[in-house]
Amino acid sequence: MIILFLINFALMIPNPLILVDFSLNKKSGSWQVVDDVVMGGKSNGNFLINEEGHGVFHGRVSLENNGGFSSLRYRTETIRAEGFTKAVIKLKGDGKKYQFRIKSDLSERHAYIAVFQTSGDWQTVEIKLADMYPAFRGMKLNLPNYPAKKLEEIAFLIGNKAEEDFRLEIAKISLIAD
Repeated sequence: MIILFLINFALMIPNPLILVDFSLNKKSGSWQVVDDVVMGGKSNGNFLINEEGHGVFHGRVSLENNGGFSSLRYRTETIRAEGFTKAVIKLKGDGKKYQFRIKSDLSERHAYIAVFQTSGDWQTVEIKLADMYPAFRGMKLNLPNYPAKKLEEIAFLIGNKAEEDFRLEIAKISLIAD
């Protein structure tokens, strides 16, 4: 009886669950760049899908007028994240640090964050969902880490307290259960 339940449960959760694969969906319209200009800053992020079928988030972070970040956001219908333990992102960065962010509910102001370092080469970044901490406007909150029940937005953010050009090329984003 227990084995039958586990087989049925395993069949209900695709592994991996592909959230984004730019080679399959070459439309950039669902992605939105949000820069510090919403607070008076002067950073400038852009997003496009290149000929290789990768999403490219690029631009310049400025510290002028108390600025300092650029973000790329993707809102989706509610996705059940129960049973998944990691986000897996295939990307090519520029050697800088970025944040991967998840919002479990769009009505909440905070997001769950993981910081990762890019190497300058293609790499696969694995992020434990349980390690993603809640933050709002750069401040870590005294709330539990990401409960991995659902998600309604994923995002990338660069904000290293430095004036810098940036480029993050993204091939695929998945959730896995291990």
